[in-house]
Amino acid sequence: MAVGSTTSNMAVTVKDARGIPVSEAVVMVYPATAATKPLRFGPNVMAQRDLAFAPGTLIAAKGSSVSFPNFDRVRHSVYSFSKAARFEINLYGKDQSRSHTFPIAGSIALGCNIHDDMRGYIKVVDTPFAAKTDRNGVVNLSGLTTGAATVKVWHPQARVANNEVAFKTNLTAGGNERRFTLNVRQD
Repeated sequence: MAVGSTTSNMAVTVKDARGIPVSEAVVMVYPATAATKPLRFGPNVMAQRDLAFAPGTLIAAKGSSVSFPNFDRVRHSVYSFSKAARFEINLYGKDQSRSHTFPIAGSIALGCNIHDDMRGYIKVVDTPFAAKTDRNGVVNLSGLTTGAATVKVWHPQARVANNEVAFKTNLTAGGNERRFTLNVRQD
């Protein structure tokens, strides 16, 4: 943080067009004043359990590795054709794990070559101020620098370019609240 700067907190609420809370939305804040907070999230684990990726959405810091342990009785693979990370991890069995490093910030959609219904997402971020909304569509971020900032909200079902919207805001000392409406596909 810059000398003399003040810190701020922000509560963000994300709802869809019908007013229903959007869980698992990734909220990222980019203060205009550079942050000195380390770029760390964890644990960086995207498990395969009950024929699903768990968690469904994972936040990982740019440059970090994510492990993919298999807790199912069947073999799995992991692949992505996403622009930010194109890779394939071949089949591996129960109680085995593989990993992959993500050097580029962006959104990664995951799949399994054997189980077509398996979908998972990794949002690789380049800001230390990022978190997922809870089941009430709320996330709290702290340690932000006051002043101008850009807030980005990403969700794999968002009906916007790159599944992400951006808003400019001004953060004041103490607490700030922001509410966003995100148009999401209904499955």
